[in-house]
Amino acid sequence: MKGDRVEIVVDATGDTRTYEVEATRAGRRVEITHGRGVVEVTEVTRGGTPVRTARFMAGRVVALVEHPSPRAVADDDETARPLRMTA
Repeated sequence: MKGDRVEIVVDATGDTRTYEVEATRAGRRVEITHGRGVVEVTEVTRGGTPVRTARFMAGRVVALVEHPSPRAVADDDETARPLRMTA
C-alpha cells in the first residue's frame, strides 16, 4: 500500500548506513526476500512487476524495520486500537 516503507540498516565497516525503500504509488507494496547471503527489498506493482530493487549482503544487514502506512479506521469499528508492545 502507498506509504509502506522498509528501513534497512547496514554495517559499513565500523559505521552504519540507513537505506529506505517505500511504496511510492497507490497499489504498490514492498516485499522482502532473503537467501544465499543476499537480502532483497523490492517495490512491486499489483501485478507483481518489480519497480525498484535494493540488494544487500546478508552478513552486513544489522536491522530490517518495516513501517506500515497509517490505515484509516472505519466509523463503525469502535474496537480498533493501535497495537502496543507489552513488556
